Amino acid sequence: MPLLLTERAPAKINFTLHVIGRRADGYHSLESLVAFSRSGDVLSFDPGSKLTLSVDGPTAGEAGDPQDNLVFRAARNLAERVDNLKLGAFCLNKTLPVAAGIGGGSSDAAAALRLLARANDLPLDDPRLMQAAAATGADVPVCLAARARMMTGIGDKLGPVLRLPPLFALIVNPRQALATKDVFVRMNIAPGSETGFGSHPAIESGTDAAALIAAVKRGRNDMEDAAIVLVPVIGDVLNILAAAPGCRLARMSGSGATCFALFGDRRATMRARRAIVQAHPGWWVKAAVLN
Repeated sequence: MPLLLTERAPAKINFTLHVIGRRADGYHSLESLVAFSRSGDVLSFDPGSKLTLSVDGPTAGEAGDPQDNLVFRAARNLAERVDNLKLGAFCLNKTLPVAAGIGGGSSDAAAALRLLARANDLPLDDPRLMQAAAATGADVPVCLAARARMMTGIGDKLGPVLRLPPLFALIVNPRQALATKDVFVRMNIAPGSETGFGSHPAIESGTDAAALIAAVKRGRNDMEDAAIVLVPVIGDVLNILAAAPGCRLARMSGSGATCFALFGDRRATMRARRAIVQAHPGWWVKAAVLN
């Protein structure tokens, strides 16, 4: 009887997200420093002949039709590139909020590709895996290795893996979905133009926590203002996080509505978590270590 294979699909956090401009084809050019949590969704795989997907977990109801899930899309994209690819039954335990700016669906898809690679004896540097990731979605390639790095272009250009110190973080979503396309529409950047908002700070591999946070502070999330106009509670989340004792930085991740705060230690993180959960029991609140 084959062993059940499992992979974690961690949350992707955009420490920075600079919108450089909009290409003539309508896609937006970005610069972003991303890191990953140490927990998230869990994807299991039972190798077999038929491709299936079941979804359970606290946020399964937000995930939509399994047939439209990025896990399915990733598996099919890899099957188009690898002859006689062994498929099977996936089971996704969904805990991350959906349409939240933390790459949950993309991370799930990347986990599916890693599981298929294990089941089919494909090395993780097989170029077909990255091709399938890019065909599945803009954030899937960076989620494939799930390591901190810079991503540029439309998310398709990945810098080298960065050795970053572990950072204590509180991740908060006010339980309001927000589509990336809606935020870009609100930003109203003309095709073929540049924003001129300013350059991205240099991020050095192997830096300590204080230097990293100082560098990230010099960056920004250019989608934040437009997201707050569309979902005003994001501003409330940011203000609450910024006011928490010990908070060193509060910022929105991705296109929102999830926000994060960085703290100097676990005690301050957990103190802030308890206060926010008590005051806002309907929000999704997660203490995490990011790197």
